Amino acid sequence: MKPPRPRNSPRPKNARRDLGGDQVEGRQAVRELLVAGRRKVYELWVASDDDRGPLRDLTELANKTRVTVKRVSAGKLAGAARTDSPQGVLAHCAPLTEVELDALTKRRKGVAPFLVAVDGVTDPGNLGALLRAAECNGATGVVLPRHRSVHITPTVTKAAAGAIEHLAMTVVAGLPSALESLKAAGVWVVGLDGRGDTLVDRLTLATEPLVLVLGAEGTGLSPLVRKRCDVLAAIPLRGRLSSLNVAAAAAIATYEVARLRA
Repeated sequence: MKPPRPRNSPRPKNARRDLGGDQVEGRQAVRELLVAGRRKVYELWVASDDDRGPLRDLTELANKTRVTVKRVSAGKLAGAARTDSPQGVLAHCAPLTEVELDALTKRRKGVAPFLVAVDGVTDPGNLGALLRAAECNGATGVVLPRHRSVHITPTVTKAAAGAIEHLAMTVVAGLPSALESLKAAGVWVVGLDGRGDTLVDRLTLATEPLVLVLGAEGTGLSPLVRKRCDVLAAIPLRGRLSSLNVAAAAAIATYEVARLRA
């Protein structure tokens, strides 16, 4: 590993400490919000003309957790929604709270940190699906750059299907310097790259503290981020296409890390 470098400069005292995510849409995302119980839910809006089983179940769950349920017309719900298909339900809640980068490097219950960082991922559907795959495969935290990346919008929240309720996340001013800080804390940096000289399913670092860095579809990892990687790992592709989108790549790569850790 490279010698330790200075960590990111301190955050200003008046800096924003939440990640967004204060409006959650879609049945699965809302269900997980209510079940997780980690954030204050102020009000649940349910379409008054939709009384199908899934919405009845959500209403009952909201009542059990003492969340106010408001019946509104489908038109009013659609007007308030920020996604194309809220599936008849949305929740107004407290925003997600950001954690410090240092907190992501701590072992929890003896488990080495398994982080995911994104570099230049701007499509909200892709980021949401990526977060869902990361959480399902045991990732312990996520690093998002402040610039050149989508953050936690309602579309991301819906696509993540509840994953945001369980993932610790931080936003960093610059991803390259954040990766150097993670290295200084003993975390290995593994960049996912089609030209990598290590196959992700044979990653010998999988059981170590690591951060898996995923770049945008097309452009891949930025040059500065690539330079910070200790290892460049590739997903072996057997077909005629030369690449996967970032959400699919994240699902495969995080699964392989989880499998090697098992």
